[in-house]
Amino acid sequence: MNAPTPFPRNIDDKVAFDRKELNVILGLYGRMVAAGEWRDYGMSFLKDVAVFAVFRRAAENPLYRIEKRPKLRGRQGQYAVIGMDGQVLKRGSDLRTVLRVLERKLIRPVD
Repeated sequence: MNAPTPFPRNIDDKVAFDRKELNVILGLYGRMVAAGEWRDYGMSFLKDVAVFAVFRRAAENPLYRIEKRPKLRGRQGQYAVIGMDGQVLKRGSDLRTVLRVLERKLIRPVD
């Protein structure tokens, strides 16, 4: 007979970003904060998706959502950047490549 586990099994059912993924996301976040584009963020870890949401101001809807959906790994790619209107801006299997759509916001023409 197996001993009962000290934690409920549903803790393992949540999707989360690992340390490497968070380092990539927070690196971009830091650059965008330094550029004055972003001010706040929030994270959600749910059963099917992990979400990193970025905000211009704390009390508004997110500008962008960076999502990880492992169930889409074999099809469209598990990472996506979604705009505030719900439109998927970029989807793929490599997080750095997907985040490049947001990096372009840092490049501004010089007058």
